[in-house]
Amino acid sequence: MEEMALRGSMNAPQFAVQLSATRRGARLARLLTERQLDDWSVPSGEAVQVVAELAANAVLHGRVPGRDFRLTLRLFPGGTLRVEVTDARGDRVPCLPDPAADEEECGRGLRIVAAYADRWGVDAGPAPAKTVWAELVPGRGRT
Repeated sequence: MEEMALRGSMNAPQFAVQLSATRRGARLARLLTERQLDDWSVPSGEAVQVVAELAANAVLHGRVPGRDFRLTLRLFPGGTLRVEVTDARGDRVPCLPDPAADEEECGRGLRIVAAYADRWGVDAGPAPAKTVWAELVPGRGRT
């Protein structure tokens, strides 16, 4: 869980951390995101919510006993923030739930991600993993 790295260049700073696939790990992902975005002087509200939802999904749907999930934050020139959460369940690819399911207790996380992010998606691999990512562009109005 404690493998943490701050990497980057003048063009694209990056923060990455491996966390336990537990509720504690998901909570820590949110807190570390707040801290890192503060260090980068980037507004954190929407990004922290996106991380909270993606980390919760990694814990609930992407957990394999003994395997962690990875959080990566990348800050691109111009201020675009890319959030990536990689888990060990590449066989469970998320999809945006039907709007009719809004009354359901589950499935709202990706709708929240879609509302806050300018783009989001899923990349397969390396096997058996998958990465769910979201990009937030500064100054863009969201619903």
